[in-house]
Amino acid sequence: MGCGACCIAISISSPMPGYPRGKPAGERCLHLSDDLLCKIFTSPERPKVCDDFKAEPAMCGNNRDEALATLHHLEMITSA
Repeated sequence: MGCGACCIAISISSPMPGYPRGKPAGERCLHLSDDLLCKIFTSPERPKVCDDFKAEPAMCGNNRDEALATLHHLEMITSA
């Protein structure tokens, strides 16, 4: 999809470059490029959770706004 929603909406608890304590939910990852690609995609420093995430229609919806809403909702129900 190339929307970058997963690099914004979800929290990442594992450390990575620039985020020694992980990335908070709702914050645009500093490794997300202007063209919505991961700048550390092939790096061994990329968190496992990012590598394991697979964009699927159920999570991504039909557009970026739907993806952000769905991932924000999943973040909220799993962080409680």
